[in-house]
Amino acid sequence: MASSAKLRIFAAVIAGLLPAAVMLAALSAWGAASAGLALGAILLGLGAGYLFATFIGGAFENHAERLEAIAAALEARTPPPHLLQGDNDAMGRAERRLLDATDVVVDEIDSLAEQRDEFEAILRSMTEAVVVAGRRGEVVLVNGAARRMFALDAETDYRGRDFVELCRDPRLQEFVARATRSDSAEFGSAEFLIQKPAVRHVSASAAPVRTSQGAARVFVFHDITQLKSYETVRQDFISNLTHELRTPLSALYGYAETLVQGVEDKETQIRFLGIIDRQARRLARLLDDLISLSDLERGLSPLNLEELEPRAVIAEAVELMRESARREGVSLEVDCPEGLPRISGDRDRLHQVMVNLLDNAIKFTPRDGRVTVSARAANLNGADSERAAALAVTDTGEGIPERDVPRLTERFYRVDRARSRELGGTGLGLAIVKHIVQLHRGVMRIESKLGVGTSVTITIPEARAIPEARG
Repeated sequence: MASSAKLRIFAAVIAGLLPAAVMLAALSAWGAASAGLALGAILLGLGAGYLFATFIGGAFENHAERLEAIAAALEARTPPPHLLQGDNDAMGRAERRLLDATDVVVDEIDSLAEQRDEFEAILRSMTEAVVVAGRRGEVVLVNGAARRMFALDAETDYRGRDFVELCRDPRLQEFVARATRSDSAEFGSAEFLIQKPAVRHVSASAAPVRTSQGAARVFVFHDITQLKSYETVRQDFISNLTHELRTPLSALYGYAETLVQGVEDKETQIRFLGIIDRQARRLARLLDDLISLSDLERGLSPLNLEELEPRAVIAEAVELMRESARREGVSLEVDCPEGLPRISGDRDRLHQVMVNLLDNAIKFTPRDGRVTVSARAANLNGADSERAAALAVTDTGEGIPERDVPRLTERFYRVDRARSRELGGTGLGLAIVKHIVQLHRGVMRIESKLGVGTSVTITIPEARAIPEARG
């Protein structure tokens, strides 16, 4: 760069001196001037031109080096070196402005890089699935949550592919197509059930955005399957609770109204009062169970843990329920060997569990049937897990259909609603049992076969495996 500039400047100087040199040569030839003087003037002009060219070329070289440094800094996205010797000439002032502009550009690049990193971090941490699609439905961006929701490969680059390659569910494709075709700048939203890659309820929204490729849409998908499940459970609970309360209240209201109007027959009065008493007790049991279940679910029932013998827990419950079994004509047997692991539990809560299980077994076992309470040493979750004691209540009742077994611990769930109400059940007993067992870090298992009977087993960890207090 510098040599080329020097040669060009030197050539320009020579071109400027050429007319004078020719004139001196002509004068020397005509004898008007000395030949030595003419030659000396020409050599002096060439020397001055060379020095001038060297000075100008060096200045150009310095400017060129500084411009190259600015360009390198822009390529590296770093601030350029501010090594200007002065800005008295036009080139210096131009370099100064270029340096200032470069500083602004580099600052903006750094700011954009920070925003990009923040945006990518936000996208990665979002639990919602986010997909940016272009005007024709081509994918611009997919975050990790979207890859998980649509079961996409973590390493595959989906940019530029059609949205249909992410999820082929027709409901979702219809929503995406409608949003991408729309020219509206408003947000669009919808809720639908998709079947692929898995069955789930999805809440989707679409918003317009400008990208370097033009107009696009940002799609945000929320998996609301769990919320829908909670909503269903809530609606079922309210419906069941309303029904359970209405039945005893209707009986109380009806028979009380009849008694108020007057019943002359003494036996009828006593029978009506007995019905009112039974229904009031049933309503009280229902409310007590609701309060107990609510406290357990909200963690408001701390456990008073102590070391307990499984035989003692079983003996207390059997002693309490033996008279009830005798009245129902059911044989109550105990099979509890010695030497079982001691368990750490809340005596009152475990007593409640065993009484509840025995009460259910006796109620649903026909006369001359048998209910057996047994205990054995066990492991909590397989052969390699901690030691525990398994307490089981087995009956010879009618059994439960296999499809109903997983739902037995749901609130108010009954296999035979009419018979359960007739026997005075609230539909909350097994739900309470499940929560008490879970508070003890135990496991509950229900096995049943139609025509054979039902067995409910609770497994409680050995005493040394449980903390001293729990709430």
